[in-house]
Amino acid sequence: MSLTRASRKIFQQTSPNPMAKFTVAWRNYTVNNPRPRSTSTFVTAIAICLFVLLHATFSRVTEAADRASTESKSGPRGNWMLKMPDGASGWLTIFDADATLKGELWSVGGGRVLSEVSIDGNALKFVRRIKVGDSDFEGGPPTGERVACGYSATVDGDSIRLVMHRPLADGGIEKLPFSGKRQPPLPPRPELSKVRFGQPINLFNGRNLDGWVLTNPKQINGWKAVAGELVNTTEKLNFSPYSQYGNLRTTREFTDFHLKIEFKVPPGGNSGIYLRGIYEAQVLDRDSRMQGIQGVGAIFGRINPTENAGLLGGKWNSYDITLVDRHVTVILNGSRVIDNQPIAGCTNGALHADETIPGPLYLQGDHTAVAYRNIVLRPVLRDE
Repeated sequence: MSLTRASRKIFQQTSPNPMAKFTVAWRNYTVNNPRPRSTSTFVTAIAICLFVLLHATFSRVTEAADRASTESKSGPRGNWMLKMPDGASGWLTIFDADATLKGELWSVGGGRVLSEVSIDGNALKFVRRIKVGDSDFEGGPPTGERVACGYSATVDGDSIRLVMHRPLADGGIEKLPFSGKRQPPLPPRPELSKVRFGQPINLFNGRNLDGWVLTNPKQINGWKAVAGELVNTTEKLNFSPYSQYGNLRTTREFTDFHLKIEFKVPPGGNSGIYLRGIYEAQVLDRDSRMQGIQGVGAIFGRINPTENAGLLGGKWNSYDITLVDRHVTVILNGSRVIDNQPIAGCTNGALHADETIPGPLYLQGDHTAVAYRNIVLRPVLRDE
């Protein structure tokens, strides 16, 4: 048998042990070459056997690295969209920071920062402090003091199954199962100069609520068309995310787009414009007690505007917003306050937490009175 044929045969061996492959290579050479050969032939044989050893060792290391990489990609770390036990949307992120495993769970009215986060293979555990008492009205907030709720989860590829361990008044524990799916990483920052937009769509006709519905039909509808304005009237004056008054959404859904919209809130008023139903552009007056990453011009809780470009309560403000590839540009009253910045994840109060699907434009009506007008959207055109 020639050395070339012998070496080919060795690479076909299935043994994962590098030394076993080396032994087989040497045995095959000595069995098939019993008579002494020249020194150069012998040296060549040794070189081939050593090459087999090194190749097998390298392959084993590479396979182990690939296996670890696959396990990492399919493990609990990363971003997850959730459907919470009460039907609300949730956005979970598990990550390493400062050599410590950390996590956040964004959901309306709930504690965001997680504690006691641990991973064992594809199993995840964490603790979240939230209120768990029964609400005073349908769709209302949980009541009582915040208590520590344990969560356990198991990941299977891009799916996650969780169990909330809810403490009961009698000392027992109620197990509430729910689930979610992995979200893809953020795309690169888009080149907006190369983005093409379609024809403008007037989302509000100024006469009635055609094309708009409540996000929850069981809530009170305080919305109506008045003299070309989309007006929400409510007695509620506080900023609680829970209310008997409803939010309004378009029946149409969109992915990426350019939006122009004007808003007016009374002094101390509060509303929000949810892009795709998941990212909230904050709506407040200039002097609101909420400022910075919670203030006017912000993507609420996610991106801080470079300045407070809002106007006094009772005056009309204009938003010019571009959302492309989960990056947002916000121009408030002519000032560019956010410039093509990535949005790390959905906002509390999102209709859903899946960043891979289209969603509506939705307007908050569950906070205070507010008015909108001149709502025009141009969808991004994609190459087929």
